[in-house]
Amino acid sequence: MPTVREIIARKPDVYTVDPGSTVYDALHAMAARDIGALVVVDHDRILGIFSERDYARKVILAGKSSRDLAVAEIMSSPVVCAEPGWSAYDCMSVMTGRHVRHLPVIDDGRLVGVVSIGDVVSAVVAEQASTIGHLERYISAGG
Repeated sequence: MPTVREIIARKPDVYTVDPGSTVYDALHAMAARDIGALVVVDHDRILGIFSERDYARKVILAGKSSRDLAVAEIMSSPVVCAEPGWSAYDCMSVMTGRHVRHLPVIDDGRLVGVVSIGDVVSAVVAEQASTIGHLERYISAGG
């Protein structure tokens, strides 16, 4: 099973946002990068995470303006984080249990990546496909 370290190696960029940035600017950055969340960081310290879900529930449904609202006012905090040695299954378990779709990855106190539910599902599906292929070859060979 792939580890978080292996998953984030395929996506080396880590996107963050300042807590004072407007929600509008954060949404613009997310759209430009085709991502669903930004880690909210102040001087290398993780304060929270801002996601599309935060926007939908805390801005649109609350009738607030994204151009005037700071990310810090609606970010999700505290943040659930993953470690590089975790498996995709570990992430899936935490994401399901905590109802989150993104896990910042912390290594020695540093933010080194973000794992999304899409990353985790892709890793699990690839692992299962590999296992099925091995089993099919074993059975075909008269195993």
